[in-house]
Amino acid sequence: MLALRLARGTHPLVLLRRLLVAAASGGVGFLLLCTLGYALGHPEQSAGSVRRLLWCLPPLATTVYFAVAVARTDPSTNAPRTGLSAVGLGPARLAALAAVSTALSCTLGSALALLFFLHLRGDLSGLPFDGAGAELLAAGRPLPVAGALTLLCVVPVAAATACALALRPRAAKRPDAEPAGPVSPTGLPWGVALVAAGLAVETYVSRGRPGASLALPGRLDVAPAGVLAGWALTAFGLALAGPGLTYFSGRVLQAVRPGAARLLAGRVLMDEARRLGRPLGVLCAVVSAAIAAAALYDGGAAADPFGPVAGLGAALVLACTVATLMMAALEMRQSRAPTTEALVGLGAPSQTLRAAAALRAAAVLAVFAPVTVGLATLAASPLTA
Repeated sequence: MLALRLARGTHPLVLLRRLLVAAASGGVGFLLLCTLGYALGHPEQSAGSVRRLLWCLPPLATTVYFAVAVARTDPSTNAPRTGLSAVGLGPARLAALAAVSTALSCTLGSALALLFFLHLRGDLSGLPFDGAGAELLAAGRPLPVAGALTLLCVVPVAAATACALALRPRAAKRPDAEPAGPVSPTGLPWGVALVAAGLAVETYVSRGRPGASLALPGRLDVAPAGVLAGWALTAFGLALAGPGLTYFSGRVLQAVRPGAARLLAGRVLMDEARRLGRPLGVLCAVVSAAIAAAALYDGGAAADPFGPVAGLGAALVLACTVATLMMAALEMRQSRAPTTEALVGLGAPSQTLRAAAALRAAAVLAVFAPVTVGLATLAASPLTA
C-alpha cells in the first residue's frame, strides 16, 4: 500500500519511467507466452521450443537491467527522507520498497501481456484483431494456466530480486580507506578474455556449417544454439570491459596539455567510469550483434526474414539498452549536481560545461565505435564464411 501511495505522489517523469518498465516487462512476457504457444502447437519439436525459450533470455536480461537502472534513479531511493526515517524506513526498507514498486510495475506489464496474448489467440472477443495470431499461438489447444502464470512471474521476480540486491545498503568505508583519486577499473583484462572466449565459442559452433542461419524466435528455428552462448559471453565481457574503456577515454582526453574543458571532461569520465561504462559496454555488445545480424542476412547466409516475434525481441533488447544508458547518464548527472553548482558558483562559464559534455560524448564515441565495428565483423565472419 505504501508503494502505491508513493506512486500516486511521484513526478510524472518518474511515473513515465515506471510505465516504460511495465511496457518492457509486457513485451518479455508476451515473448515467453509465444514460446509456450509454439510448444503447445508443436509438441514433437521440443528442441525448437527450447531454442526459442533461450532466445527470450536477452530481452529478459536487458529488461531486468533497465528496471534496476530506473530504480536507482528513483528519488525515493537516493537518500532516506526525514519523515520516512522517523517511522523506521531506513535505507534497507527503502531498497525493499523500490523492489516492491518494481515488482508492481512488472506485474502490470505481465498482466497486459496475458490479455494481449489471449486476445490474439481468440480467447477474448469484442476487440479488433480477434484471433489474428490463432495459428501462431496454438489457439486450438487449451492453455495451461499454471505454465502461463509461471512464465509471467519470471520478469517481476527477477526484476524485484535484482533491485533488492543492487540497492541494498553497504557498509560505509573508513575515510582513511578512500583512495585519493579515481580508481582504475580492474575488469578490463577479464572483459577482454570473455570477449575472446565468446568469439571462440561462436567460431567453434559454426565450424563446418558454412552459411548457417541465425536462430531467432520467429520463423527461424534451425540455427546453432551455441551462437547465443557466444554472444552472451561477448556481452558479459564488454560489460566488464566497459568501465576500463571509459576510464581510458578520460585519460586520453587529459593527455598533452589539456585545457579546462578537456581536463574537466576527462576527470568526470574517470570518476564515473564504473557507473557509465557498464551500460556503454552492453550497448556496444547489442549494436555489434545487430550489425553482425544485418551483415549475415544481407550476405545471403540466411534467406528468411525476421519474424514478428523476433522483431519484437530485437526491439526490446535495443530499446532497453539505450534506455538503461540514458538512466545511467541521468544518475551521473544527479550525483554530480553539487559539483556543477559549485563550479557555477565559482564563476565557471556555461560554455565550458557544455564543451566538457560534448568532449565526453566525442571521446566515448571515438573509443567504443571501433570496438563495436570490429566485434561485429569478427562475430559475423564465422557465419558468413
